[in-house]
Amino acid sequence: MLWRMAKVCVLLVVSIGAVTGCSRDEPQKPATAAPASATVRDGEALFRQYCAPCHPNGGNVSDPERSLYGSVLKRKHITTPEDIVRIMRNPLSRMIRFDPSTLSDRDARAIAEYVLKAFR
Repeated sequence: MLWRMAKVCVLLVVSIGAVTGCSRDEPQKPATAAPASATVRDGEALFRQYCAPCHPNGGNVSDPERSLYGSVLKRKHITTPEDIVRIMRNPLSRMIRFDPSTLSDRDARAIAEYVLKAFR
């Protein structure tokens, strides 16, 4: 009986070691959520968080002439993500200014790419 319990304990320890990656190297750090990357999907989530209250569905609640629709952007020569980020950093109207301490360059670019694809 004691021998069986010892076998079970050894098997349990070996199994736990295999599952948790037992090694003599430095212990693995737990995985953390990856930071938002400059993808359109992340851009959509960031847009909803930072921009949608004033730009629902690409419109503009305070100035309909400054919507995010492709035809309006093209008419104003806003055609690249850099153009949109530049406006986010230094708005031309009543828009809230999004400086790098508020919104990283990567996140601002993700929003800009989303805008150009979503509101063509």
